[in-house]
Amino acid sequence: MRDLKTEKPDGTGLVARDPWLRPYRSALQERFQHVQDLRRQLDQTGGFMGQVSQGHRHLGFNRGERDGQPGVWYREWAPGAMLLSLIGDFNGWDRGANTMQRDAFGVWSCFLPDADYAGRLTHDSPVKVFVASKGHTGDKIPAYAMRVTQEPNSVAFTGHYWAPPQPFPWRYDGPVDTPRARGGLRVYEAHVGMATEDERVGQFSEFTANVLPRIAGLGYNAVQLMAVQEHPYYASFGYHVSNLFAVSSRFGTPDDLKRLIDAAHGLGLRVIMDIVHSHMVKNTAEGLNQFDGTDHQYFHEPPRGDHAAWDSKCYDYARFEVLRLLLSNCRYWLEEFRFDGFRFDGVTSMLYLDHGLGRDFTGYDGYFGPNVDLDAFAYLCLANELIHTVKPSAITISEDMSGMPGMARPTAEGGLGFDYRLAMGVPDYWIKQLKEKTDEQWGLDEIFGTLLNRRRDEPHVGYVESHDQALVGDKTVASWLMGDAIYTHMSVLNANLAVDRGIALHKMIRLLTFSVAGEGYLNFMGNEFGHPEWIDFPRAGNDFSYHYARRQWSLADTAHLRYKGLNAFDKAMQRLDMRLDLLRARPIEQLLCHEVNRLLAYRRGPLVFAFNLHATASYNDLQIPVPDRTDYLNVLSTDAKAFEGHGHVEAGGKHIWRDVPMNDRAQSTQIYLPARTAIVLVPDGLVVSAIV
Repeated sequence: MRDLKTEKPDGTGLVARDPWLRPYRSALQERFQHVQDLRRQLDQTGGFMGQVSQGHRHLGFNRGERDGQPGVWYREWAPGAMLLSLIGDFNGWDRGANTMQRDAFGVWSCFLPDADYAGRLTHDSPVKVFVASKGHTGDKIPAYAMRVTQEPNSVAFTGHYWAPPQPFPWRYDGPVDTPRARGGLRVYEAHVGMATEDERVGQFSEFTANVLPRIAGLGYNAVQLMAVQEHPYYASFGYHVSNLFAVSSRFGTPDDLKRLIDAAHGLGLRVIMDIVHSHMVKNTAEGLNQFDGTDHQYFHEPPRGDHAAWDSKCYDYARFEVLRLLLSNCRYWLEEFRFDGFRFDGVTSMLYLDHGLGRDFTGYDGYFGPNVDLDAFAYLCLANELIHTVKPSAITISEDMSGMPGMARPTAEGGLGFDYRLAMGVPDYWIKQLKEKTDEQWGLDEIFGTLLNRRRDEPHVGYVESHDQALVGDKTVASWLMGDAIYTHMSVLNANLAVDRGIALHKMIRLLTFSVAGEGYLNFMGNEFGHPEWIDFPRAGNDFSYHYARRQWSLADTAHLRYKGLNAFDKAMQRLDMRLDLLRARPIEQLLCHEVNRLLAYRRGPLVFAFNLHATASYNDLQIPVPDRTDYLNVLSTDAKAFEGHGHVEAGGKHIWRDVPMNDRAQSTQIYLPARTAIVLVPDGLVVSAIV
C-alpha cells in the first residue's frame, strides 16, 4: 500500500483536489521538475537564501574592505560591455577617474577607499555609470540603485548613493494583532500620488498623516500601495518601472516611505506592495534595456523580448542574473522596508508566451503545453518560496486572469504558492451588467453563481472595482449607476430618483461581492464612497492636467452630501468581517432565489443575507429559510438612514425562528424587506449589537 504521507511530491498533488487535471499529470510533473531543477542549480551557486537572493548586498553600492582598508564597493553585471566607469559629483563626472575591472562572470567593480572618498562620496551623492560597448555608449543608472531622482527642468533621471548615516528608527513590528487586523484580508488599494485633493502629486508624508487614519477608521486591515518602484512616466500608473530597488522619488524619500509603513503597522494595517516583475520600461537611459549594449542582457532578444501591447521589455527568467535581480528585489522590500507582502502584477503576461492576449481560457488545455513559459512559472514558485521563508507572515496575491489551476496552492502540490488570487472576472461581470442591462433585468441566480464561481480551495480576493475599472474612458460603478446626477443631485436637500436608485444598488452590489466573491476583499481608494471621477493622469492628451489624478475626500466628509452614507456603509461592511470573521466563513449556500419577486437569500457560515432587488415592491412578513434553529438579529440594513437609505428598516430587530420547513430547510423566519434593500441576519448570541 502506498504511503502518501512519505511519498516525495511530484507536482501532481493538485489532481487530488481537481480530478479534471488527471489528463495533465505528465505536464504537471514536467513543470514541477523544472522548478526543482532550477532550485538545485541555484543552491549550487551560493544558496537560495544566500547570494541568489541577496544580490543587493553584493551588486550596486555596499560597504566593505580591500586590503584592510574600509570603503565602498560598486559592482555591476554587464557582460557585453567593453568599459565601465563610475561617475558623479564625487569625481567631477570624470569618466576616466574611476574605471572598473571585469571578472570572468561579466561583473565589473571598483573600490572607493574611505581615506580618499569619505568626504566626497557621501549619502545621497548623485552617481551614474558610464558604459561603453559595441552597440551603445552612454551614462546609465546603476541597476541596483536605491535612490533615483529626476533632474531639475529635465526629463533625465540620476542615481544616488543612498547610505543614511543612521539606521531608520522603527517603532512597530508588523503585522500586528489588533482587532482591526483580525478577520479575512481587507485590502485598500491606494496610489500615494493621487491621494491628495489638490491638483498635484501627493507625498508619502501626506498619505501617512491624512489617508492612513481614514483607511484604518474604515476597518480595512491592509493597504496595497501602487507605483512604489521608480518609473519615469507618471501616467504609467507605476507599471513602467525603470529602477527596481528605488522608491519613486515623486512621493518622497525612502525614509518617508518607511515612516508610512511604520505608521501603518502602528494602526494595525499590513502594507502590501504592488510589485512589477512582469516587464520593464524599454527606456535605455533610465532602465536596463541595452544596459551592456546588447538586446539580451536582462531581457529576451526581440521579438520575444518586446511586449507589443505594453510597449515594454520582457525578462528572460532563465538567466541566473535575472533571477538574482528579481529574487533579491523581493527580499530587499521585505527586509529593508518591512513590507508585509506583494501583489504581483501581470502574472498572466508572465506565464504565457503570447501573454494571454486575445485569448479566452475556456478549457484546461490552455494551461499546459508549449505556450506556457516554464521559466516564468519557476520564477514565481521560487519567489513565493523565498518571500514566505524570509517573512512567514507575508501575503502574496496574484493578478492572473487566466485562472491557471494551482495559482494559490502550495508549490509542493504543483501550485505556484500564492496566498490569494484576484477574482478578476467579478468586476468585469458587474461592468457588463451595468453597461448592458437595467437592474430589473439582472439574473439573481446568475449573479450568485458568478460571484461564487471560483476554485474553492484557492483563496480569492473579490472586488467590485479596482483602479482598472476607474481609468479614463471607463466609469466608476457610482457613475454607471447615477450618471450626471452624481454631479448635481448628491445633496440631501435635493432629492432625485436616479440617485436614490444608484445609492441603493451601489451598497447592494458591494455587499453581494463582499459576502460571496472571495476570502478577501479589495477596494480602490475613494470608490467606497462612490467617488464620481475616473482616473486620468497628466499627459499630452489632457494638457497635463491633474484634475482627474486626485481624490476628493471632502465629498465623503461633507455633512449635506450623500457620499457620506456610502462611506459609512463601507465601514459597517468591513466590521462584518472584523467582528464575525465573515470572509473566512463556510459554507456559502443559496437559501432562496425568486427571479420574479427579485428575492435572493443565502448563508455564509452562520450569517444570512437577504436581498430584495425589486424596484418597487416591498415585502411584509416575508418568509425565508434559515440554516439554524435559532433566533436571528438584524445587524445590518442597507436601507438605514445612516447609509443614506430611507430608514424603512433599521438594524437591531429580532426575528424568531419557526418550525416551518422551507426550501429543504427545517426552519424559517419572517422579515420585512423593502424594495432595493438588503439585510444581514446573525444568530442571536453571536453578537451583542448591530453593526453600525
